[in-house]
Amino acid sequence: MATFKLDERLAGDSVLVTNIGLCQLRLMNDSRWPWLILVPQRDNICEMFDLAPLDQAMLTFETNLVAEALKKVKGAEKINVAAIGNIVRQLHVHVIARYENDANWPGPVWGYGERQPYPEAEKAALVKYILDAL
Repeated sequence: MATFKLDERLAGDSVLVTNIGLCQLRLMNDSRWPWLILVPQRDNICEMFDLAPLDQAMLTFETNLVAEALKKVKGAEKINVAAIGNIVRQLHVHVIARYENDANWPGPVWGYGERQPYPEAEKAALVKYILDAL
């Protein structure tokens, strides 16, 4: 993990919450949706099947752990989980809390409208709640 390098776009769009085990857990800095990102700390990984079998299992475990915590903290009606990677090729998994009245429901969050960064206090509070739920 000493050589792991986070994609610059992921670094610029999100803030580190914590390192779970395999993954960095990051908060997307867009207050329209409670949106977390898991990034396996492995170099040159594009697809889930590029991971070693044990890392695949850990990614599944960490994704479920984070999804459950986010649903609990935010009272989400639905949790969306996706690993698209068409623009940012580094493997990363989106975990997004959705509500029937949120921006662009039921459509996807990608490419919709303009990002609305969190106010610092709100961002810090959400990070704390997520960490407590984990």
